[in-house]
Amino acid sequence: MSLIDVNNLTFSYDGSYENIFENTSFQIDTNWKLGFVGRNGRGKTTFLNLLLGKYEFKGNISSSVKFEYFPYEIKDDIKNTIDILYNISGGCDDWEFIKEISLLDVNEDVLYRPFFTLSNGEKNKVLLAALFLISNSFLLIDEPTNHLDENARLVIREYLSKKKGFILVSHDRDLLDACTDHILSINKTNIEIQKGNFSSWFENKTRQDTFEINENMKLKKEISKLSKAAKRSSLWSDKTEKSKYGSVNSGLKIDRGYVGHKSAKLMKRSKNIELRKEKAVAEKSKLLHNIEDYSPLSLSPAISKKDRLAEVKNLSLFYGNNKICENISFEIKNGDRIALCGKNGSGKSSILKLLLGEKINYTGEIYINRDIKISYVSQSTETLNGNLSEFSKNNSIDESLFKTILRKLDFSREQFDKNISDFSNGQKKKVLLAKSLCERANLYIWDEPLNFIDIFSRIQIENVILEYKPTLIFVEHDISFREKIQTKTINIH
Repeated sequence: MSLIDVNNLTFSYDGSYENIFENTSFQIDTNWKLGFVGRNGRGKTTFLNLLLGKYEFKGNISSSVKFEYFPYEIKDDIKNTIDILYNISGGCDDWEFIKEISLLDVNEDVLYRPFFTLSNGEKNKVLLAALFLISNSFLLIDEPTNHLDENARLVIREYLSKKKGFILVSHDRDLLDACTDHILSINKTNIEIQKGNFSSWFENKTRQDTFEINENMKLKKEISKLSKAAKRSSLWSDKTEKSKYGSVNSGLKIDRGYVGHKSAKLMKRSKNIELRKEKAVAEKSKLLHNIEDYSPLSLSPAISKKDRLAEVKNLSLFYGNNKICENISFEIKNGDRIALCGKNGSGKSSILKLLLGEKINYTGEIYINRDIKISYVSQSTETLNGNLSEFSKNNSIDESLFKTILRKLDFSREQFDKNISDFSNGQKKKVLLAKSLCERANLYIWDEPLNFIDIFSRIQIENVILEYKPTLIFVEHDISFREKIQTKTINIH
């Protein structure tokens, strides 16, 4: 057994007054299949970079294995794939590559093609295969299924389920359940490791959160009750002490010793109540530090007077002279939540762009109700820049509502002053989602809205859609999310 030891790790970025990690210590067995979860911006990718030695830090990280990172950066993608894999793995034989990529449902002919000609799915698969062939290595796998279609995700999930010795950063609940035996979670105030997959970890966390919330309420009531009791006892003690210097109605002198004893007894009782109160306050202070905020989001969809918002008839799409799909027909009616499904490159995003009015080469018929307002979430976040106030002004959305939604999606107030271009990928996607949630629209068009979005925020997005029931057409490869919110599925072949 080999261990990765993290001792008293403390790290913050230059210019930041807040530590991302502070005196953090834990151990990882290099045979584990470790799922890595946490809200966007908590430091998952930062921790992987610390393991790779990219930043200076306080504390110590020791390991007897080498760390390899996925996705692997390819600088010269005009080379044949086999040559790139040789360089990564340190010189495995051809038969080893052929055997390994066959486990990922990749034909050996891709090895002898230039790397840039491979699809995203093929690139991910061959790079994973090469990295797992490196001896004495521990893989740091960062979001391996982003932008991949359902079939490619299933193949990678099956492959990883038979491997060990890796950290898997993912927000795909199905992938984490199938491929992990431990969960490393970055919470609000600490990092913890639990044995089991995502579902067992999430069940334990939900149970712990519920216990802490109930315990907090109980202690809050107890503290209030003890405060009143302590105050009463103190008043009674003072009143009894003062009565030593009076007299009874008969004119007889009061037994001051008895009264003093009674006063001291009441004062002792008051102090005991105060001690019980202090203990309850101390217990209460230990609670709720890692409770994730599931504050419900809001949405104000507009209902169109016409039931039919859009219709596509016998649609075929073309890239140049290549037909990428054909004979696609469907209607969008009020209340529909339509999932477009199909392989990468089958035309899903192009159909969404056609509905938005973009110029794409096609045959067939497209009808869009002219009176409807559309809200769009793009797959890309590359053009985002400026601060959040500027973004809300430029997009004519209510800044207060926009920032309220982002706060509920775990944005700190400090984040509001930063440039959006410096946000994590998940935070950038949340900006686009928050904008869409601010818009009163008849039709919401979302293109892979959950890429890089953390699991807790995915649940919030699920809940707001199920509560407000907007008319929605979307592309999303998160099977759990899709199955919960869709009312119709359009399969594109």
